[in-house]
Amino acid sequence: MNALKRAVPEARLTFLIYKEFAPLLEGFPHIDSVIELDRSHFRGLRPQILLPAAVRLLRALRRKRFDLTIDFQGFGETGLISWWTGAAHRWGGVYRSARGWPYTRGVRRDTNLHAIDYQLEILNRGGGIPAAPLLNQFTVPLTAREEARRILQDWNMKLDRPTLFIQPFSNGPHKNWPLKGYLEVAKHWKARGSQVMFGGGPGDRPQLEIAREQGFSVAAGSPLLVSAALADLASVVLGGDTGLLHLAVAMGKRVVMIINSTSSGSCFPYAHPDWAVAPGPGGNLSSVQPGSVIAACARALAEVQKGRGENEPGSHPAALKAL
Repeated sequence: MNALKRAVPEARLTFLIYKEFAPLLEGFPHIDSVIELDRSHFRGLRPQILLPAAVRLLRALRRKRFDLTIDFQGFGETGLISWWTGAAHRWGGVYRSARGWPYTRGVRRDTNLHAIDYQLEILNRGGGIPAAPLLNQFTVPLTAREEARRILQDWNMKLDRPTLFIQPFSNGPHKNWPLKGYLEVAKHWKARGSQVMFGGGPGDRPQLEIAREQGFSVAAGSPLLVSAALADLASVVLGGDTGLLHLAVAMGKRVVMIINSTSSGSCFPYAHPDWAVAPGPGGNLSSVQPGSVIAACARALAEVQKGRGENEPGSHPAALKAL
């Protein structure tokens, strides 16, 4: 979004997004309007709900009379939506040659590129829009930050103490390090005077009840922007390959990400593969030892503390290198 607006300042940007993620777009001031897609209308094959919802969506897309659509996903349905808009110019990511037909300029998927770099390639090869200077930046709205501060106050947590925010679950079990490992890391840092809080979605509450029982603060089910604000107020954010960790990098936070691999094309913290903890060759996530994660968190906390000591209070220069 930053690259697009910099290249074409007069452009009006509309973002099509699932309804549950729409609040996140408040952190991107360059977006002018939003079209929300409610996934619940398309589940269960209920024609009386699905068909009116589909007609409303298709009408809204045609009504906008877009000059250009950009499909970063490259799925069959997103390709069809791009074509349906009637835009004269349609750029998109192409995973398989058979899916390239909806676009006037399709960019073949390069599996050696980080997802962000590939999406920037779509802009560059689609319309000559340069990525540089790179600006990977997300701003938490003030209302969400105030709500996060109130939550921390209710938990008797202090902003001037080292704080670890843990996001243990992602949208796929294969991306999840065992919860018992996170609990062991949490106990280690709590015993050394650090504050620890766990985040997650509403569906994660039952699994995180054990964390609550062990005396940790649990924010699972908080609105997306409030979760982002809580992570932003922490010293270090720990978790797997999940949206909040990538968002934390865009907020200038120091993260520790436990992922399957840091090889080319992996979704490590953008521009910082050194912030990832991965199993050795042939291993899986469960083989990652808590000691390795504790050591990675120690390095991260030391970087943040060193940065605070050398600069104005509250600044995080070590994390800002991600920008």
